[in-house]
Amino acid sequence: MARRRVVILGSTGSIGTQALDVIARHRDEYEVVALAAARNRVLLEEQARRFDVAAGRARAGVDAVQLAELAALPDADVVLNAVVGFAGLPATIAALGAGKRLALANKESLIAGGPVVAKARAEGGGEIVPVDSEHSALYQCLRAGRPGEVARLVVTASGGPFRGRTYAELDRVTVREALAHPTWKMGPKITIDSSTLMNKGLEVIEAHELFGFDYDRIDVVVHPQSVIHAMVEFSDGATIAQLSMPDMRLPIGLALGAPSRLAEPFGAIDWSTVSTLTFEPPDTATFRCLALAYDAGRAGGTAPAALSGANEVAVEAFLAGGLRWTAIAEVVDEVLQFGSRAADDVADVLEADRLARERAMAAVERRAA
Repeated sequence: MARRRVVILGSTGSIGTQALDVIARHRDEYEVVALAAARNRVLLEEQARRFDVAAGRARAGVDAVQLAELAALPDADVVLNAVVGFAGLPATIAALGAGKRLALANKESLIAGGPVVAKARAEGGGEIVPVDSEHSALYQCLRAGRPGEVARLVVTASGGPFRGRTYAELDRVTVREALAHPTWKMGPKITIDSSTLMNKGLEVIEAHELFGFDYDRIDVVVHPQSVIHAMVEFSDGATIAQLSMPDMRLPIGLALGAPSRLAEPFGAIDWSTVSTLTFEPPDTATFRCLALAYDAGRAGGTAPAALSGANEVAVEAFLAGGLRWTAIAEVVDEVLQFGSRAADDVADVLEADRLARERAMAAVERRAA
């Protein structure tokens, strides 16, 4: 059997390095044909040597155009898009337009450009297999029945570092506190999104785009143990859940090789140590970003792009010490008040993102004055 040829965009980040760990254990099944990284040239060069990546195909400091070129390489079978933020959109479109399997860890591209991504997928014949643990779990659970038998999708949330805290208590939290995730080790942007529950809101929109269910049939439940990653409830009352200990190599391996699974376990549960699994509804009054994401998803058009762009600006400002944690939701809400327009092509999405960022930066500056 021929080896699957893989492009990894964002190879020096958390998802990229874990993907290479999976591939290193399966060199007879996978060949790395290209790598891209934002800044870490030293690690990138080390990865290129280790996986025999051809000269010129391991690139650091790449822009959106170069990412798209790598995503559409004719000799690639699978493109893992682990780029952080909206910059991953052109690569997502290029991979799908070229008929590749897209192992998608860059949720912002699908959220911001949902209609455009759907068009590229339909016209190019590419497929998306999600890498996010929650969407990988839904992907697995949905195998248990036909689409018409699905009552609802349930995405779980750890609750982040501030679960149980009141809005007043969170007004002056520090960056260090917000980055102290109780379960997952992730990059700073997604860790802040987890603390605000924006990551769950973005995942709800992503689930809608991936699987086609409307927002009234996608729920979020807080599950602090992070053992159940998602559930699917069927029309007869049965609920199928995917359980594993937190280890991103499991969904990465499935995204690379689906429908086949890896031979070795990642995140296997030791049931002698798991005594309690608890659940609670999310506090959307305190964690307003989750409700804002539902609003943007239902509005459709360019609203999800505005949500994503404004959130990126607000999170960057918070990480830089220029914005209060509670003001992240304020900035996003202010930007969404400008409304939504049709998102018929990439230009519409890019313009919506540009305007959202411009408006968000102005909102941040007003709060810093």
